[in-house]
Amino acid sequence: MITVEDIKKDKKIAGLIDAANRMLEAIGYTEHGPRHVGFVSATAEAILRELDFPERECELAAIAGWVHDVGNAVNRVDHGLTGGAMLFPLLLEAGMDIREATQIVGAVGNHEEQNGKVVSAVSAALIIADKSDANRTRVRRVPYNKEDIHDRVNYAIRKNAVEVDKDRRAIRFSIEMDESSSVMDFMAIYLSRMQMCEEAARFLGCRFELVVNGALINRQGAPAKD
Repeated sequence: MITVEDIKKDKKIAGLIDAANRMLEAIGYTEHGPRHVGFVSATAEAILRELDFPERECELAAIAGWVHDVGNAVNRVDHGLTGGAMLFPLLLEAGMDIREATQIVGAVGNHEEQNGKVVSAVSAALIIADKSDANRTRVRRVPYNKEDIHDRVNYAIRKNAVEVDKDRRAIRFSIEMDESSSVMDFMAIYLSRMQMCEEAARFLGCRFELVVNGALINRQGAPAKD
């Protein structure tokens, strides 16, 4: 079976990740290269592993995290949909089973809040992992442009973490911000993303907790019990 390490060695996919990162740099977006996709890959895998999902689903989450942003090589708009279409033949060419390839492209095609829906455990883990990568390491320019809210918010975030509490059925995304930005700025960008994370956590049978500087920001109810 194809592993995330196999996908990382695929030269065509590596070329798309590099192209996507360069395209976004040209239009002033934060880092979307190997650091970002590496974080998303590892975090998506860890979420499912902590919740005792089967090993293969954990591996598919890692693969989805690594490839999720390749559509940015074409255009930022609808990059999830574009990326899924681009990836499908490449995954089959790499030797992936068609049922697993459809899981990957379904997760990639649904990871953006503008048009995405939670369609699987792999999809849910990808959404939470992607939306939780907010950190000053993503800012490309130092000194950064203070008028750019994305740079300002990301640069203010000194620490971020995703923690899974299996016993409480909670997935917690916590950040520590300095005073160079604000929670208001953060929510201006991240409100719809955090709402999507709530939906993703519910799909996994968990609640999603957003914590900023030690304060719980959302009050999502307990997950429904079977």
